[in-house]
Amino acid sequence: MSAEDRIERARLLYERAVYGGDASALATADRELDAVEADLALARGRVIHSRFLAQLDEDLDRPAEDPRELALFERATQLYRELGDVRGEGESLFWVGCFHQVVRQDDDTAVPILERSYELGAQVGDKRTMSDALRHLGIAAHRAGRLDTARQRLEESARLRREIGLMPGVAANLVGLAYVAAAGGHRDEALAHLKEAGAIAEASGAHRITLQVEESRAQL
Repeated sequence: MSAEDRIERARLLYERAVYGGDASALATADRELDAVEADLALARGRVIHSRFLAQLDEDLDRPAEDPRELALFERATQLYRELGDVRGEGESLFWVGCFHQVVRQDDDTAVPILERSYELGAQVGDKRTMSDALRHLGIAAHRAGRLDTARQRLEESARLRREIGLMPGVAANLVGLAYVAAAGGHRDEALAHLKEAGAIAEASGAHRITLQVEESRAQL
């Protein structure tokens, strides 16, 4: 159901309460509006996160975090949980974990949140959330020096992303796998990952990933 549909349904429920005297309709109206608020909070938080990434790409100094971002993701998580929306809760929890990992560079806080996000995504078969959580769990494992775990998580994330057709995401994971291979001394494997990542990124119009591929090749 779209946000517009939910708002219209809330209006009709309001009229039922006001004109028909059915006060019980208001609780249902609240739930409809809570769902809209959760979706909006999640969407707005993603926009703020994307702005952070853009600033990170352009600026030499690390950009300051926007205090609204975490608050929006946590509000969405709370609302989805209260609504019993497991899919929404799993997705918003991923973004909470992503915030801690990417913006605050705090894997200790991020990892258990990402693991819970993956569990909820798996409960409802949400391959997008599962793949996102696995990618960032792979990044955490790489940072911790657990290369085999990092490779397994990134490969599984890439497999799920191929299944749902998220090819720019596959390319991003291949860049990550290249770094893991290089860290293990497998330069040829790393270059092969970058070659495939570059081809996918170019075909997908994923210019940011193309730049990452070029930077990775230069480092190797």
